[in-house]
Amino acid sequence: MDFSLPVELINYLAELDRFIDAEIRPLQAQDDNERFFDHRREHSRTDWDNDGLPRPEWERLLAEARRRADRAGHLRFAWPKEYGGKGGSNLWMAVIREHLAAKGLGLHNDLQNEHSIVGNNPFVVMFREFATAEQNARDGEKLLRGEMITAFGLTEPNHGSDATFMETRAERRERDGRSGWLLNGEKMWTTGMHVATHVMVFARTSGADGDARGITCFVVPANAPGVKIEEWLWTFNMPTDHPRVSFTDVWLPEQSYWGEVDRGLGLGQSFVHQNRIRQAASSLGAAAFCVEESVKYARERRPFGKPLADNQAIQWPLVELATQIEMLRLLIRKTAWEMDRMDHKQIERTLSDKVSMCNYWANRLVCEAADRAMQVHGGIGYSRHKPFEHIYRHHRRYRITEGAEEIQIRKVAAFLFGYTGPKKIGREQPAA
Repeated sequence: MDFSLPVELINYLAELDRFIDAEIRPLQAQDDNERFFDHRREHSRTDWDNDGLPRPEWERLLAEARRRADRAGHLRFAWPKEYGGKGGSNLWMAVIREHLAAKGLGLHNDLQNEHSIVGNNPFVVMFREFATAEQNARDGEKLLRGEMITAFGLTEPNHGSDATFMETRAERRERDGRSGWLLNGEKMWTTGMHVATHVMVFARTSGADGDARGITCFVVPANAPGVKIEEWLWTFNMPTDHPRVSFTDVWLPEQSYWGEVDRGLGLGQSFVHQNRIRQAASSLGAAAFCVEESVKYARERRPFGKPLADNQAIQWPLVELATQIEMLRLLIRKTAWEMDRMDHKQIERTLSDKVSMCNYWANRLVCEAADRAMQVHGGIGYSRHKPFEHIYRHHRRYRITEGAEEIQIRKVAAFLFGYTGPKKIGREQPAA
C-alpha cells in the first residue's frame, strides 16, 4: 500500500505554481485588480444596480486568466484526450483542487463562481459518456470550441432535493408538420444564464412523481421563445448569476435532448459525482488554509506579553481541525482513486456513498475552520480585510447546493443499511 503521490503529479503542481507566479499574480496586481480580492471584493465584483450580476470588468479579468491558462495547457487538463484535454484523473484533479484552494483567495482559483486555472467542466465528460453519435456530431464541436455554454436546470421552486417530483413537463407535439416537444415549467438556481447559450432542462416525459425513470434532459436555446428569466436571486455571497427561469410553451424539435428519452436523470447523477469529489477537495484545501493562517497568526500575536499560540484554548480547536483535515484528505484521495478504477456509470451504483461522505464532511469542515480562523484572529478576522468571512460565505452554500448534507447523509445511510448499493438487501452476494 503506497500513499505517496506520483512524482509526475508533484512535478505538475510545481509547474502550476510557476505559471501562477509568472502569469496570474502579475495580472492580479495590475490595474488595481486587487480590488476584486481584498476588502473591496464583493462590491467590486457586483453590479448592484443591474440585478446584482457580476460586473463586466470582473468577468473580463476571469476570462483573461482562463485564456492564459488555456494557452499554457492547464485549463482543459481534466478534459478527455479525444476532446483536446490531458485526461486528468479524479485523483489528480482532487489533489490539484486542494493545492490551489490551500493558497487562499486569488485569481488562480476563485470558487465564488467556479473559476480556476485548472477548469472543472464536468459537462464535457458527461456529454462524452451519455451523448449518442448523432448528438455528438451535432453539439460536440460547439462544446469544445466554447460556442455552446450550458446552464444546468434541475432544481425547481417547489422541489429542491426531491428532483424526481419535478413539475416541469415536456409533451410530444407537432408543429408545421415536424414532431417535437412542448416544454413547460420553472427552474431555480440556473447558474450562468446571463452568459449561457443553452440550458440543460430536466423535464418529466413519462411516469409518475417519484419515478427515477421518465425524466429527459433537454438542451434548450437560452433565447428560445418562451424562455424567461423571472428574477435574479441575491445570495449570501454576491454577485449573483443564479436566476429563476420559466419555460412557457417552449417548442423544441424532436432531437433536442442529450442521452436517451426518459433516462435523463443519469446525466444529472453523472454531473454531481464528478463535481462533488472535486468540490470536496476544494473545501479541504480552503480549510487547510484557514488552519495554517490561524497557526501563523497565533504564533505572531502577543497579547499579555506572550504568543497567543501558548494558550491551549487556541491550540486545541486547531488541533481538532488539523486532525480532521488529515483524515478527510485520505478519504478524498482514496475515493477519487477508486473512481478512476471503474466505469463512469458504475460510480453511482458502488461508490456514491463515499463521494457523499467526502462532500458533506468537507463542506462542514471548511465552515468550522473559517469560523475558528475568525475567532483566532479576533476583530480583524471578522472584518473583510481577512479572507475568512468570504471563505465561510462561499463554502456555506455547498452544504445546500451540492446536494443538501441531509440528502448526502441519507445516501450514506441507504448504502450502510442495505436499501441500495452493493449491500442491498435481497441482492445476491458473490460467493466468498
